[in-house]
Formats: sequence, C-alpha cells, structure tokens
Amino acid sequence: MTLFNKIRKPFSYTYINVALILIGINVLFFVISQKFTNLYTYCSLNVYNVIKGKMYWQFFTYMFVHSNLSHLFSNMLGLLFFGITLERSIGSKEFLLFYFVTGTLCGVFSFILNWILGAYGVFLMGASGVIYAILLLFAVSFPRSTIYIWGIIPLPAPILVIVYTIFELVSQFSANSNIAHYAHLAGFLFAYLYCLVRMGVNPWKVWKNNYHR
Repeated sequence: MTLFNKIRKPFSYTYINVALILIGINVLFFVISQKFTNLYTYCSLNVYNVIKGKMYWQFFTYMFVHSNLSHLFSNMLGLLFFGITLERSIGSKEFLLFYFVTGTLCGVFSFILNWILGAYGVFLMGASGVIYAILLLFAVSFPRSTIYIWGIIPLPAPILVIVYTIFELVSQFSANSNIAHYAHLAGFLFAYLYCLVRMGVNPWKVWKNNYHR
C-alpha cells in the first residue's frame, strides 16, 4: 500500500452528531471562562506563552476560547448550519479529523506568523479558522448548494468561498481590527490542502466541472 493510499484510507461511516457535541463544548468553555478569566491566558494561543511557558496545548485549546458572546454565537452558528450537514455527508470520524487537523494547522500557521512579526502580545482565540475550513469543504461536498447572505442574497457556495477569500485578503491588509483575518485565510488554505491530500479531490476542478456543463 502506497503512502497516499494509507493517507486516503476512508473511515467506516458513523454519524454521532459530533458537530452538536463540539457546539456544546464551546458553549461550556465560554461559560467557565466567564467565571475563571485566567482561562483566556492559559488556553488562547500566544507566542510568548508557548515559547517561554511551554504551553503547547494552546495549539489545540485556542479553538474553544471566544472573546465574547457575539464571537461565540457567530462561530457556533456556522458550525450549526454547515457542520451538521457536512458531518452527515462525510461521517463523524472524518469530520472530527478534518476539524482538528485544520484547526491545529491554523494555530501553527498563526503562531509562526506572529512569531516572525514579533507579535508576542497577540492572543489568538476562537474557532473562526475551522469554520472557514468547514465552509470550503461544504462548498466542495455540495458545489451546487445556495447560501443566502443575511437570509436575502443568494450565492452558490463556491462563489461565497471566493468572495470571502477576497474580503479576508483585503481586510488583512487594510483593516485595523482585532480580527485575525490571516487565520480565516489559513482555514481556507488548509481545507483546500486537506481535500487534495486526504480526499484526493481538487476543489477548483469540482467547482469548475459543476458550473461548466
């Protein structure tokens, strides 16, 4: 068996509603963090804490920390709308692997970028990068699906991914905010690579074939 065959070996299909479990964990984490505010320091991803404090768990835990209720709500809404449907399509085991692989890689990417830039005071938190990764895989799995922006404007899922990519690129280089746009772009990037390496699927070809028949 070749390396790629091993990497692409599929899981047996199971569905146990992992997306809802993850939502529950995120909500629980948020509730606890309101009582124990030090949780933000210990669980958010920070260059200084990882290097000097050896808090390596932060590459994983940052995904479950949210700065406020609106931050939590927007991410969990995306996980609810896209995650449940995607999980039913690819199975809970694949969904869980995808979630934590892309999420961890987004953390590693953000850590390296902040380290290079000397941004030691930045604390990365939230599941936004993973949600963007889920959106891309959703668009690959359901390329002809339509998503309504604000419940009004219809956009094909692949077009929405492209629009978001452009928006995040522009925002990263022009906006002065606390939003880690580079982490969102990393979510798209690692989801794209996951499709190529793990699933043997080229997202661009999937979208192109579905809209040029």
